[in-house]
Parts: sequence; structure tokens; C-alpha cells
Amino acid sequence: MHNSGLSAVSRVGGVRAVFAALGCLALAIGAFFIANFAGAERLEAQASRAASGTHMGVGSCAGSTCHGRNEADGEVVRQDELWRWQEESTPGGAHARAFRVLGEPRSLAIGKKLGIGDPRSAAMCLGCHSTPAAAKGPRYQASDGVSCEACHGAASGWLASHYATGTSHARNVSQGLVPLENAQARAGVCLDCHLGNDAPGQFVNHRIMAAGHPRIAFELDLFSTLTQHHDEDADYRQRKGKTNSMRMWAVGQAIALERSLSLFGKPGLATEGVFPEFYFFDCHSCHRRIYDEEDARPAKISNPGRPIPTGMPPYNDENMIMLSAAVRIAAPELAQQYEGQTRAFHAAMAQGRGPAVEAANRLRQTAMALADRFSRSDFTRAQTFSIMESIASEAISPRFTDYEGSVQAVMAVDTLLSGLVTQGQVSGGAATSLRAQINQAYAAVAEPNSYKPLEFRRALGGAVRTIRALQ
Repeated sequence: MHNSGLSAVSRVGGVRAVFAALGCLALAIGAFFIANFAGAERLEAQASRAASGTHMGVGSCAGSTCHGRNEADGEVVRQDELWRWQEESTPGGAHARAFRVLGEPRSLAIGKKLGIGDPRSAAMCLGCHSTPAAAKGPRYQASDGVSCEACHGAASGWLASHYATGTSHARNVSQGLVPLENAQARAGVCLDCHLGNDAPGQFVNHRIMAAGHPRIAFELDLFSTLTQHHDEDADYRQRKGKTNSMRMWAVGQAIALERSLSLFGKPGLATEGVFPEFYFFDCHSCHRRIYDEEDARPAKISNPGRPIPTGMPPYNDENMIMLSAAVRIAAPELAQQYEGQTRAFHAAMAQGRGPAVEAANRLRQTAMALADRFSRSDFTRAQTFSIMESIASEAISPRFTDYEGSVQAVMAVDTLLSGLVTQGQVSGGAATSLRAQINQAYAAVAEPNSYKPLEFRRALGGAVRTIRALQ
């Protein structure tokens, strides 16, 4: 999307194994919150307009004078965007394949275990494997999978105007086009499936995963890069501004945490009968071998960020850990508050659902404030290096005790390095030495069943000296 050819290609090579393992694929606080809530309301209004229109279907974008060419020879945009969306040999084709996946043996087996019949006609699956549409135009087809309008919004309001002479991006947005150049807006759209929301068919609960669905994973900048269908050329930057990869990463982490805590606070999603909804908890805290010999040793490793009793499943805090690294560098006046709230939330989980939800709401407000703060930050070269070093150093690494947080850590260092290369702040050649160490860290999380926390820390920790040398 916005990485040089060298860094983008290297990233794809580094993350393929991880994607296979994953199944593929908070100034013054009062004023700060007020400004953030206003921004959130604007984004919610935009999302509402996008959702309320008619979905016209992929066929409405497929003309040879629009986005349906076989070659990227358009004067303003590539015009082969649909071809790239459908490209089978790259991660960029994953959205187009989403519906077809439902007919594969694994999906059919999941449907049988869940008792929902054919997944291709099950609302539980179609919410994310197709494009949810309140109103459907004549060219809409569920079989198009995650189509153009799933991300860009229902096109009935802006389809004709967006190519009209003299139009502007702002006008198109006012008519329902989702402003995906806005990190908060993009994260909100992506997370509807890559984490979930409370709409029908858009929350992968523990029952669905127990039936065989892959674990949900997401990192905004990296996933955006791998599914990009456009070029960020001079025209794009004139209309929408230059993308900042570091900002995308930080905002994505904050919005992901906000979304997770928001869903956790909803009674209809956070409980399943007499049990809590295990989707919110760290998979590897429970999914380990059970020993019953007399000399059995616990697999649990002490985690200083989780003040909870031994044996209690911890909340999946992968995004909390990443934000911990970002906030201490990019919003240091909020670092103490944020760290206190994360620890308080973990501790409240041992007290009961009421205290846990109250603590979650406090932490969620800080995450929203951080998203707003980061969306207005440029993330300097020095700040980016400091965040990378924090993630890979002893300041954060003792919290990498479970697979999910470790995957986020290596994706973060990867994204931030690529952002520095794209911004021209580090040369591709200079980044090569660190790239090799990043790939070693990817290898340490390539297989969830053989994940070993201490080995991962060593692999990632080896990057610290190189990061310091690059500075």
C-alpha cells in the first residue's frame, strides 16, 4: 500500500508462515476526551451513511473505463483494481476468495459441527465472508465475497459522483464514501470482521473457533499493505494526503483495544450460558498440555502485566502490550495512567464481571483518547526507533508470555521498519540487517503449537542492538 517495493516484498515473505498458522489468512484529560468523542461521533455518522445506502455490487465498478482493466495503464488511477482484488497468487486476493472459502471442506465441516448447514447460506458466516448489505442493487452478489463496498461503503450515494468532472474526495465522503485514508475510519471498517462487532454474523465466538475456525488476528498497516489495490502516487497524495505507516499502526492498535473492550462490555457477547465468552481470553493460557504426573511442572510463565491469580485465564492483551510501547514514547504524559488502568483491568477480572466491565470502560476511554492523539501525530524517526526498541527490549518483553502478543510484537517491528523505509528515513540497504532478525522472530511464531515464549524473546531481543545501530 505505502511501502517501497523492497520492504513490501520482504514483509510478504516474512509473514506468510504466520498467516498460515493463523488460518489464512488518553494535555488535559477532560478536553482530550471531549475532542476525541467528537471525532468518534463524526466517524460513526460516516459509517451510518455508508451502511444505510444501497450496495450496487462489484459489477458496477467493473467497466473497462473504470476499475476493470487487465493492465494498470489508467491516467488517474490504475484501473486494474478489480484484477488485483481477485489475484489468486497474493494475499491481496483474500477478500475476493472469502465467500468461496465457505464451500471448502474445512468450512463445510465447521458448519456441520455447529449445526448450521451449508456455511454459504448461514448468517453466522455471511456477515464476514460476504458484504453485509441492508439494501441490494441488481448487480449485488453475495458470492463476490468481501467486495469493494464492504470497505468503501454502499455506493448508491457516491458511485456516479466519484468519477464526475470537478468532483472532490470530500464531496464523495459526504455522500457515503468511507474515508479509508483516515486511520480511525479504516480501522473501524477492518475490525468489523478482523476482530468483530455486534452485528449479526460479525462476531467469531469461542464456539465457532472450537468448531475449527482460525483464530482472529489483525494489524492495520500490515494487513492494509497485503491487500492493497491502489498506488499511492502524486494524485492520491494530493487528494488524500500521504500515508504514515507508523500512525496507521499506532491508531490501529488503539482502535483494536477499544473495540475489544467495547464488545467485552456487552452482556449478549461476553457471556455464553453460565460461562464467560472465552473468545476474549488468551488462547494459549488454556490450550497447553495437561500434566498429571507427580513431578509435573506448570507451563505458565510469570507475566508482570497481569496481576491475576494463578490458574485464571487472562484477557487477551496483545493490543494493550503494543500500546504500552507506543504511549510511553508518543504520549508520555498518559503512560502512567494507561499502565495503571491495564493492570487494574486485569486485576478486576478476578473480582467479578461488574468490576471488570467498569475497569474495561475506563481503559476503553483512554484507548479512544490515544487513537485520537496518535491520529494527529507524525511519529518522528526518533520516536519510531524508540517504540521499536521498547517492543524488542526488556522493558516490554517479559509480557510476551503468550502467542498472540508475540505475533503482534514481530508484526509491529516489521511495520515500523517498513514505515521508516517508506518515509525515506532509513535506506533499504541499512534495513536489510534488521530484516533478517525480524524474519527469525517470525519463524519463532510460525507454529502456534510449538510456540515457546523464552525462545521468541531471544529471537526478538537480538534485534535491539541492530535497532540501536540504525539510529
